[in-house]
Amino acid sequence: MSPLAAAGAYARVQQGAEPGMAAFGMAAPGMGDFSSVMTQALGTTIAAGHAADRATVGALSGQANLTEVVTAVSRAELALQTATALRDRMVSAYQDVMRMAI
Repeated sequence: MSPLAAAGAYARVQQGAEPGMAAFGMAAPGMGDFSSVMTQALGTTIAAGHAADRATVGALSGQANLTEVVTAVSRAELALQTATALRDRMVSAYQDVMRMAI
């Protein structure tokens, strides 16, 4: 998230707007179902991985500098960690629902 997007999110909250996923580059609540939000998040993760691959290949061929490669790989790693944490939370929530007494 960029500093400008964070400042915009804070401004919307102060004006009484409901904070949503739009500040993070995802669909706002009520604008799509859970499946579309998850699909978009997964697409973002995959795109970050492809960008890291392209930067790595560019560095190996001498067309990209090391800073670009490290930044792209770090973004891909963060996106993957976020996707993994989200998956773990979803599995945990599902297990909690399944344990509920009817």
